[in-house]
Amino acid sequence: MAGLYIYQEKLTPELAARLSEICPFGALKADGARLSVEAGCRMCRLCVKKSGGVIIEQKDERPEIDKNEWRGIAVLADYSHGRLHPVTLELLGKARELAKVTGHPVYAVLMGQDTAQAAKTVAAGGADKVLVYDSPELAEFAVEPYADAFADFIRKVKPSSVLVGATNLGRSLAPRVAARFHTGLTADCTALEMKENTDLVQIRPAFGGNVMAQIITPNHRPQFCTVRYKIFSACECPPEPGEIVPMTMPEAVKPYGIEIQRVTAMPAEVDISEADVLVAAGRGVKSEEDMALAAKLAELLGGQLACSRPMVEAGIFDAKHQIGLSGRTVKPKLLITLGISGAVQFAAGIQGAECVVAVNSDPNAPIFDAAHYSVVGDLSKVLPELVGKIEAAVREEAGHVS
Repeated sequence: MAGLYIYQEKLTPELAARLSEICPFGALKADGARLSVEAGCRMCRLCVKKSGGVIIEQKDERPEIDKNEWRGIAVLADYSHGRLHPVTLELLGKARELAKVTGHPVYAVLMGQDTAQAAKTVAAGGADKVLVYDSPELAEFAVEPYADAFADFIRKVKPSSVLVGATNLGRSLAPRVAARFHTGLTADCTALEMKENTDLVQIRPAFGGNVMAQIITPNHRPQFCTVRYKIFSACECPPEPGEIVPMTMPEAVKPYGIEIQRVTAMPAEVDISEADVLVAAGRGVKSEEDMALAAKLAELLGGQLACSRPMVEAGIFDAKHQIGLSGRTVKPKLLITLGISGAVQFAAGIQGAECVVAVNSDPNAPIFDAAHYSVVGDLSKVLPELVGKIEAAVREEAGHVS
């Protein structure tokens, strides 16, 4: 850890008092001709700049990691209750793209019970080698045995980068395993790039979405990141499936403190991430009549109703209908936005949409930068006309069919 070093022999009572007043956090304490650093120090380094050399920054020497010992890009195959989450194939597609830069192999680690079919799907989806931990201990997700198996995989394979889906399983597991290897983890990445020296550039929004931060982990391996569903695309399957390698569960690091006695399935919920057609309502949808028309539009198109963040905050929609960085990332074939301004957070959640139709009264609304078709007008006038024309088209098509 970096810290501050004070040349006490250069201090006088007057200088110590003056330097103690410089710190905006009150972390420098003067005691006569001595100065000490308190726990409130935030390492802003203002005192270093203002002290004239009396206070200096002392940096720890960090041993250089041998990056050649860490080779390959690994993907966590998200498998639960007999289902392989589609984010796995998306991450494999991105992993193959990144691996082209370094020429490294792509690995996948699969944990669970009765995983034979899932292992074949992962092997055919882009992994050069699938390491499978199939055990009764992994029949239901429990973070301790899963973390032991995941850590065992990393110790034996030593991948340079590890990509994890930002699912409930992935978000529970990735931080625990990253902590075991004393390495960093970047959550909810929206883009990934690879340097030739195997440093993974992990890109994600910061400061409320106003900045796209590029994060690297240059002196620690492996490099962990989580990625949301629908951010990347699955790759074209390689001509030959990868090798499937059975693995043995390691001995428990310590006795497991959790025993799963029963699993109760939750009722199926609406998942807008899976929808091909979405109609998204924003704060511009102000009346009950307009909301009813928005719902009718979604029904006519065989789609689902979604919303922007202000509609959730107003209590009009449940959070599971929200699109954006703090909601769901979507990739529909058709997205119609109604009265949504299109802030950065929302735009980041729809970047995978094939066709975006935006309706807004403000011609300068940011949503129009992301839209393929733009309608500038009063929503209360545009929406009834739009619904009417689609109704007429549906009736006409039904007439032809009959």
